[in-house]
Amino acid sequence: MKIVATIEARMTSSRLPGKVLLTANGQPMLHHLVRRLRHVPSLEDIVLATTVNAMDDSLVEFARRSGIRCFRGSEEDVMLRVIGAAESIQTDVIVEITGDCPLIDPLIVEQAIRMFLHNTCDYLGNAVIRSYPDGMDTQVFRLETLRRSAAMTNDPLDHEHVTLHIRNHPELFPPLHLLAPPDEHWPELGLTLDEQADYELLKKIIEYFDEAHPYFTCREVIALLREKPEWVEINREVKRKGAA
Repeated sequence: MKIVATIEARMTSSRLPGKVLLTANGQPMLHHLVRRLRHVPSLEDIVLATTVNAMDDSLVEFARRSGIRCFRGSEEDVMLRVIGAAESIQTDVIVEITGDCPLIDPLIVEQAIRMFLHNTCDYLGNAVIRSYPDGMDTQVFRLETLRRSAAMTNDPLDHEHVTLHIRNHPELFPPLHLLAPPDEHWPELGLTLDEQADYELLKKIIEYFDEAHPYFTCREVIALLREKPEWVEINREVKRKGAA
């Protein structure tokens, strides 16, 4: 069974354009995300799912330089873009990650994959029931499940938010939910890259740990921020959108 991570990314974010190529410690945020995903034992490959918009040519070039796969699809229909990305490398299981999660914890991703493989479910995620910090979001499902979902809905919102239809219909797609242990439970904490204040916080965290410890964990980030409550204030006022 081939297991591949898809990273959804584009340069035309409404709140912080070009955010995925903003740098921390001299490297784009996407570099940090890709490096951390490469540290997930069960992942066989990574594919960047970007758009046909010319603004995203720079992401295609990033993928080429980074040695990861790249697929270009619809800017609006993200569901079909992810399906196309998965089909382009003939995967069985999709581990869906969004490009605004540069601090994703490889241990959490690996745990999600193993939990999915060793249980009977159509969907496994850790953000439907929010317990981890925002920015650790991981979803695991079969390509065939996403195809089935896509065939059942024409709602533009479902196609914009890849797994919304799956998550809204647990009677059709039996789910499992990964919950954070007590020392990783901080659902109010924003570790995702949505606005400038998020960039300022994530840059500080990455540069605190890099290069000596590039694979720092969610648990270690939480411990750091408990010691530095003034850092938490940097992006506390950012309003989050719904899950993708």
